[in-house]
Amino acid sequence: MIKILSFYKIKKTNKLNILKKILLDEIIKNEIKGLLIISKEGINGTLAGKPSNISKISKFIRSTFKFEKFDIENSTSAKFIPFLKAKVKIKKEVVPMEDNFSFKNKTIKKYLTPRNWDNFISKDNVKIIDARKPFEYEIGTFKGAMNPNTNNFREFKNYLSSLNKNEKIGMFCTGGIRCEKASNYLNKKGFKNVYMLKGGIINYFNKTDPNKSKWKGECFVFDNRVTIKKNTQVGNYAICNGCRMPISKKDMKSKKYKVGLSCPKCHDNLSPNQIKRFTMRHHQIVNSKIPFKYKR
Repeated sequence: MIKILSFYKIKKTNKLNILKKILLDEIIKNEIKGLLIISKEGINGTLAGKPSNISKISKFIRSTFKFEKFDIENSTSAKFIPFLKAKVKIKKEVVPMEDNFSFKNKTIKKYLTPRNWDNFISKDNVKIIDARKPFEYEIGTFKGAMNPNTNNFREFKNYLSSLNKNEKIGMFCTGGIRCEKASNYLNKKGFKNVYMLKGGIINYFNKTDPNKSKWKGECFVFDNRVTIKKNTQVGNYAICNGCRMPISKKDMKSKKYKVGLSCPKCHDNLSPNQIKRFTMRHHQIVNSKIPFKYKR
């Protein structure tokens, strides 16, 4: 069984180029795949491999960055490594929002455990915000949650600016990092009643009985599992090789669904050049070792 660890740590960080090489060498040495993002704000990543190797790399990262534990870490499992390769990227921000973390003024973060979150979202006087993209929201969300309908996280800042400072706000995302960034922005703007689902949806799935869960649908994850269910098992969605969007079993029954090429969302918009490129990409994926979920 493969362990998949997602985590982040908000911490002032320097010497990023040196860190990138050190981290990538260690990840490859331990036969781990996934994506690690490092920035002056800290580290954010999802890595997959054998449980013993994931434990080693987790300890190595914490030692290298000189901290005892991640702000948030979530663990799930799968029968295969859901990444093609190992990557370490240097970014301006741990999440691109064009708003830097404030390290000068410490703010009290208002996290809600999964159990407290269920109580919180049941109240009438709260606004629940799904901080993810629209396509993620469509696959699954909490009942009553609002989606800003922004196509990238940079646009999310404009939506946040329109909120009322007196409102009681609850936010959630996949693993917590997007809400961490958004709440930091709101705190700087003087908001006092911003709450976050601690560890995001993945932590909620890990800590909540699927039969009692207030979640509806599945959760999109940024790896080759595509989605996970409330029990954290691999979900029922695949990825269209044309538009790279998640597709349901219903989509796969459409005449416009072509394995490795198109789906109902993009079939009518593909150019001859795109068809050629996507066909080549499909052959490369099929010939790789990783199971790719075009159809189930």
